[in-house]
Amino acid sequence: MKVAVLGGGPGGLVTLKFLTQAHEFLATKPIEVRRFEADSGIGGTFRQRTYEDAEQVSSKYLTAFSDFRPSKETPDFMPIVDYVKYLEEYCTMFGLWSCIELSTTVTQLRRRGTSGHVVSLAKADGTIETWDCDAVAICTGLHVTPNMPELKGVEHIPLVLHSSQFKVRKQFGEGKNVVVLGTGETGVPNPVLFGHFGPGGPGPDIPTDVSTASLFESMYVHPIMRSSLIPWRYYDAFVKSTLWLVSGTRHGIDQWVGGLPDETYHTEQLFFTKSSRAMPYISAPYRSKSILQRIRSSILQVNLPDTKGRVIDMAPWPSHIDEDGIIYFTESRRPEAEKMRYVRRKVDVLIFATGYDQKFPFLDESYPRPENADIRRIWKTGDESVGYIGFVRPSFGAIPPLAEFQAQLWVLALLKQLPHPLVNEEHYRLHLPKDRRIQYGVDHENYAYQLAMDMESAPSASYVFCLGPKMFITWALGANFNTKFRLIGPWAFKGAEEIMKEELWQTITRRGGFFGLVVLSAIPMSIFGPINVFVWLLASVGLL
Repeated sequence: MKVAVLGGGPGGLVTLKFLTQAHEFLATKPIEVRRFEADSGIGGTFRQRTYEDAEQVSSKYLTAFSDFRPSKETPDFMPIVDYVKYLEEYCTMFGLWSCIELSTTVTQLRRRGTSGHVVSLAKADGTIETWDCDAVAICTGLHVTPNMPELKGVEHIPLVLHSSQFKVRKQFGEGKNVVVLGTGETGVPNPVLFGHFGPGGPGPDIPTDVSTASLFESMYVHPIMRSSLIPWRYYDAFVKSTLWLVSGTRHGIDQWVGGLPDETYHTEQLFFTKSSRAMPYISAPYRSKSILQRIRSSILQVNLPDTKGRVIDMAPWPSHIDEDGIIYFTESRRPEAEKMRYVRRKVDVLIFATGYDQKFPFLDESYPRPENADIRRIWKTGDESVGYIGFVRPSFGAIPPLAEFQAQLWVLALLKQLPHPLVNEEHYRLHLPKDRRIQYGVDHENYAYQLAMDMESAPSASYVFCLGPKMFITWALGANFNTKFRLIGPWAFKGAEEIMKEELWQTITRRGGFFGLVVLSAIPMSIFGPINVFVWLLASVGLL
């Protein structure tokens, strides 16, 4: 079998790795794999769209691949330059370099008869080549183009950039008025209990994206519960009440302005932001100083950095820019609109932080697009020879580990070695309105566990219990790390248990205090455990 992998980012790398190693785990002959990358180095968007002092917004525990872990000295949130080095070391560790062809652009992909594909390639030296293969993994972000909404009068601004073009601070200039259109990663610092104890207090705290227990929330959830809205309703209430307890507002950690209207603010529709950089500067002028908030903050409060009087003005979307470069904003009754209504400010630099549009100009109409991939959003029913890897967006999590799950499942499907037929269920998808630009949102924990069940890589409680208390606690209270699901199943490897006992055990021991152990672990399990047992009993006697 011959397989082409398109793209040089994490998704393409992990797909290449499982294709080249398939014969070591499965009953199959070695697969001939060629991976094509248009850039001169690997890393994909992490290499091409990085900027000065950029770091990941998902923790190393969650982002790293299952069998190649960062060192203990690596900070919880890796600088992007270090993550690219990690990917390069991954290639070296698993001998992938010989399969990677850099500075090679895929210009066309077309069908070869009733089965197979022909890949047309253009190399940096002008060489043109075609390659016949049996399957293709599309993992590329090279054809993900910046989304630039129309704005009347934008031509009157001296410098207009998309966020992908921002590289260094000096692009802002000095003494300039900068406007950023769009919102992104804006803040989840950890709470401090009574000013001294718990996550966020003295000593290292565990990143939020690995701080919740998976037992009974995503693992061992009855199918009736999975397909119901009960978990979403609990999660919605839990998130909003917790946000208020730790920062006084339900809309986000220290988010006092720019929140969604109550009628559209539901966690099953949100992509959570995780960076703590901007929000303190946005919220500073709006924080409540009421007696209730003073009492609450004296008991439980996130650490708020001193902004030294500096603020970031939140504003509605611009209506237009006049000939003098003065920006005007749309009218609304929101607090930020009231504040900015009479502001007249000349814009020197405007940055569109408005995301990207997916386009695949090298594909003809015979190929499915990601939105047509109805099997776990990886391939289209009956067309396993075309796989889309990495084209999901988790509400709170990271894409690279989900890409690893997808690659594992797709390789099994490609080799006709799925343990059982896949039921077409999508309980893991976010409930997004049809008018949203992004329709491929998933819940990280539920999506990861579903793919693990598809591969029969999810161990039973009794199996993990027999491995000892340390393993059982890490498995039950830990997030759905990829390594947890390589203890058994077609991709099982011997090092999984050691990684769980050592590195992933830290995600439990660092989850200290009332907030980490009780609020994020004990309470959800004590609620969902009995509910799942009750539903199972009713279903077993035919009442559901």
